Amino acid sequence: MDAKRLAVGFGWGVMATIAMSALMILGVVTGLSPMPAPIPEAVVNKGLGLFGVGLPQPPTMLLAAVAHLSYGGVAGAILATLTRPVTVWKGLGWGVFLWLVMQVAVFPLLGWGFFGVAITLRIAVATLVLHLVYGATLGLLMDRGRK
Repeated sequence: MDAKRLAVGFGWGVMATIAMSALMILGVVTGLSPMPAPIPEAVVNKGLGLFGVGLPQPPTMLLAAVAHLSYGGVAGAILATLTRPVTVWKGLGWGVFLWLVMQVAVFPLLGWGFFGVAITLRIAVATLVLHLVYGATLGLLMDRGRK
């Protein structure tokens, strides 16, 4: 395993997560987001709730941001390890795969149902767009200028 490639993948994964998160935050601020809460915040609240822990909003959001950036970094590192070169198409495919995992594993645990149908199917579409932004950004950044 190439430690440098792993680190680069992690770094670009964090950057792709920032791009994705900027769009997510824009949706929340403008009221266009169909989600009842930003997904990282909902995951942290659900996870802490299992242990009977409740945090005020600022620490919850900080923990959610760190967790989201970490997850995006790890996902970038995994893709960098699995394939060479990372292309936009591979990044988009990876983004769709991560989106599917969220739809069938994370959303049901949050009580939102598969693909968010317990709330609105618009959640599935919105989160697909966010994951395509993640994947495209990762694909553009990861192996640019490399053969």
